[in-house]
Amino acid sequence: MKEMDCVEVIVEKEKYVKDGVHKGMQGWICFDECSNGYWLVNFPQHGEKDDIAEISIKEEDLVLLPNGMDARINEAIKAQFGD
Repeated sequence: MKEMDCVEVIVEKEKYVKDGVHKGMQGWICFDECSNGYWLVNFPQHGEKDDIAEISIKEEDLVLLPNGMDARINEAIKAQFGD
């Protein structure tokens, strides 16, 4: 993975949930470096809304999205959890 790659979270973990990030949410890699197996990932919302979170996610908990991401998916997941 590298900076600006689009990724999806493939697991539901409490440490991500506490920041509002759930399985299926999509984001982009913020830096070109992985730190101790973690990537800093930004999880945006559609349009001008504030980002959901910008947190470190373990590499094994991510899958690369070669065709880009859709922030509307994040909003739909967020609504399911009432975040």
